[in-house]
Amino acid sequence: MNASELRELTVKEILEKIDTEKTFLVKQRLNHAVSQLDNPLKLKIARKNIARLLTVLREKELKEQNK
Repeated sequence: MNASELRELTVKEILEKIDTEKTFLVKQRLNHAVSQLDNPLKLKIARKNIARLLTVLREKELKEQNK
């Protein structure tokens, strides 16, 4: 999901996506600690998705403050 698609979402949807990505990341880290993952790149992708979501959320907060 790219940033332009994320900017179209509401704040509530962004928060839900952040929550699901964080739980996915925790589960993948636990699985990685126990056994080898099929694709360890998923950890990196999940971290980047969380950062992207937080950035878009912050942009929306700043836009609301300026109004």
